[in-house]
Amino acid sequence: MKQDLYIKDNTAIINFSTFFAQTTDEFISSDSFKKMMSHYMTSLKTENSERYQWLTTGQSDTEALTQLVKVLKLLLVLDVEEIKHPLLSDLGRFSAMIEDWYNSWRQLQRCSIIKISSSHSGQVNNFIEADTKFNALILSVYRGIQEKIQGHKNRVYRQLQAGTNASMVLKDIKWPIFEGYEALKGIPYVDSLLLRAPLLLHPRSSKRVGSFEPVSVNPFHGLTLDKEEWYCYPAKVGSLLILIYVHIDFTFSGIANANLFELAGDDEVLKTRPDGIVLFGLKDKSDDCTYTYDEKNKVWVGKVPYQTRIEYFGYMKKMVLTLHNAIMMKKGWLPIHGSMINVNFKDGRQVGVVFMGDSGAGKSETIEAMQLLGHEDLVSMDVIFDDMGSFHVEGNHVVAQGTEIGAFIRLDDLDKGSPYKTMDRSIFMNPESTVNARVVIPVNTYKEIVKSHRVDYFFYANNYVDKTGLLVVNTASDIKQVFVEGKRMAMATTHETGLSMTYFANPFGPMQDQKLCDPLIDYYFKALDEYKVKTGEIYTGLGLKNKVDNHLELTAKAVLELIHD
Repeated sequence: MKQDLYIKDNTAIINFSTFFAQTTDEFISSDSFKKMMSHYMTSLKTENSERYQWLTTGQSDTEALTQLVKVLKLLLVLDVEEIKHPLLSDLGRFSAMIEDWYNSWRQLQRCSIIKISSSHSGQVNNFIEADTKFNALILSVYRGIQEKIQGHKNRVYRQLQAGTNASMVLKDIKWPIFEGYEALKGIPYVDSLLLRAPLLLHPRSSKRVGSFEPVSVNPFHGLTLDKEEWYCYPAKVGSLLILIYVHIDFTFSGIANANLFELAGDDEVLKTRPDGIVLFGLKDKSDDCTYTYDEKNKVWVGKVPYQTRIEYFGYMKKMVLTLHNAIMMKKGWLPIHGSMINVNFKDGRQVGVVFMGDSGAGKSETIEAMQLLGHEDLVSMDVIFDDMGSFHVEGNHVVAQGTEIGAFIRLDDLDKGSPYKTMDRSIFMNPESTVNARVVIPVNTYKEIVKSHRVDYFFYANNYVDKTGLLVVNTASDIKQVFVEGKRMAMATTHETGLSMTYFANPFGPMQDQKLCDPLIDYYFKALDEYKVKTGEIYTGLGLKNKVDNHLELTAKAVLELIHD
């Protein structure tokens, strides 16, 4: 990005590599500040036409902007009484405008970036310091003007995140690009990230529509990309490396990955051949989310189109996981759309429990209910994966490996106090919304999730049958069809309504390639019995309209009692 300040819709990117103001005077005299004020004035045309008319009376927008910036500069050095200007004839009106501008700026999702070359290192302290200074600079400008207008110092100061919500160090990494993928040349990688948590985002979409379709056409055929409009988040997804290329208009979709997928380092990008590549926010002729396998280069490629709807984080997360699942199935592993927890008891036992089900089935919510409920003989519970993992056989056990270091959870389905326990590290998405408000929270370390974890219990999360507790069957084959049918009462997380069915409760790879997945399901359900994994279903009640208030608690209690005994 060559501009000092880039603003598009609800996203602002501040480029510290091209300009960084050291003083309030330098900042308020900069093109960045003019662009900031110009964006505000433009927004007034539709949001507050009366205020817009007051600011621009008898002038063009350019002239009005020049006069406004002139007055603001004077207010930083002179008292109100020393300035003669029509805008200051009504101080109440001017004060309200300053508050409105400040709030308008803070309502944007704001990220600063610093670009460094591949030879630079040790930039972490520098970029944190620069971002902190910028935050102080915005506060200083706002307070300096606001206190001048009101005629006295404030008595209460609120240290809000006035500058940015996040900051990134972007670095040039010259990895050996495959033939045919030259469009990626020169696009920088995320080297380091700063999140000013709790991070509150307001994506303009709140649900995922449709599925991801396998295609034969590679989006890289004939593709050219403007390297100034893209950056790469190199993600460690389970044991895989997936390079996620993000269009800057969806910058915060990429940033939110920091709480979900481990950020790979320089050496890992340079020395590890990528298993997958995602183009997130690609402007092309298709509106579909698609993926394909490049046989020649042995790499999976996913494409998410440039549309407002993809601001919903589910598009980012699920495209990455779809590629992961396609890759793991080719390896002979079985992708599990579910959650896993290791329960540790005082007698030294560790019990691995996996819950499987499609979106809204109650996988994460059951684990959260178990954690809240506790048990007198319980030491700890460790979340291994919250949404997607995979089974394989190792030695004489069915074992599971996770994909994510975090969780993307519906706020509505959590205990009321739960989000606040991890607020200092959380990324909230439309938290005030009544439709699918979400939070992304870190839950475990990468080192832990990629270990092979023994599976002792495997449950289908049933959210549609009016029962509490659980069912354990004699053999896995007795309930195999329940897992394969993937029934659930649809929640507000997708476009679906009512009771729906999804092949193996997993529309992210297995559903699209049932020919490959069918024999894997057959093999692993035999392995569940062979290696004595207890199999059944739990009744979460999340899809019921008239469930008892403690439905999930009763089921969680039944699970704890079973695995304890």
